[in-house]
Amino acid sequence: MRTSSHPPYLDVLLTFARNNLVREMTFRMNFIAHGVAVTFWMGLQLFFYNLIYQHRDEIGPGSGWTRERYFVFLATVMMVNSLMQTFFVPNMKLFSELIRKGNLDFALLKPIDTQFLITFARMDWSALGNFFFGIGVLIYALIKMDYVPSVLQCVLYAIYILLGVAIFYSVVLAMATSSIWMGRNQSLDQFWFYITTFARYPLEIYTGSLGTPIRYVFTFIIPVLVVVNVPARIMAMGLREDHWPLACYTVCISLISLFLSRKLFNFALRQYRSASS
Repeated sequence: MRTSSHPPYLDVLLTFARNNLVREMTFRMNFIAHGVAVTFWMGLQLFFYNLIYQHRDEIGPGSGWTRERYFVFLATVMMVNSLMQTFFVPNMKLFSELIRKGNLDFALLKPIDTQFLITFARMDWSALGNFFFGIGVLIYALIKMDYVPSVLQCVLYAIYILLGVAIFYSVVLAMATSSIWMGRNQSLDQFWFYITTFARYPLEIYTGSLGTPIRYVFTFIIPVLVVVNVPARIMAMGLREDHWPLACYTVCISLISLFLSRKLFNFALRQYRSASS
């Protein structure tokens, strides 16, 4: 019977997860300090937005983003960013170093999909604390709203968080892929921060002569605005008919983003010149 030359990917993923956790537990105080620092930073953001809502009832007239609903939005930001920082951003930051030092050659020789290896080899488990902090903020906001979401809302919320992570992953993979031509991409962190900054606020604030162009660019060209807005609306405002067009668009654009980033990655690998060549 013919067997696959590739290892079982789930086993490899679990091995990566275990090895990275063991590595981080070797330096427990650093692990704890990083987790506390990340959580403290998000706590400061909550405090900041609490101050803003002391002076107004909602962000954007008629937007519906009251204080509690916006805390649902912030909780979604925390969870999406935590998943990115745990599983994907550390690997994309290391990608240019693999190229610069010639270690990408060894990755290409392994009997496993190169994108899978590059994507999951490193995991920052200390960043996952922010995910659970976000769940706590979400529960707090829903209690303050005296609102119990339906099972369908919860399921769709989880699905759209994963779709949002897929979009973010596609964007950061495309940015990291440029390292193959640049040789080194030390500005990846800055690009990532600048682009994701726009996704931290509701769509309704992007209006007027300045806001409208930003809204269209980061919805249809670099589609980061849908990453948080869609799941946060589903959880905070319910399943409204006027939300479905954007929700359907998010499904389509997440699949397209994954497909295009995969194509770009493979194209870049074909352009790569080995360090030994």
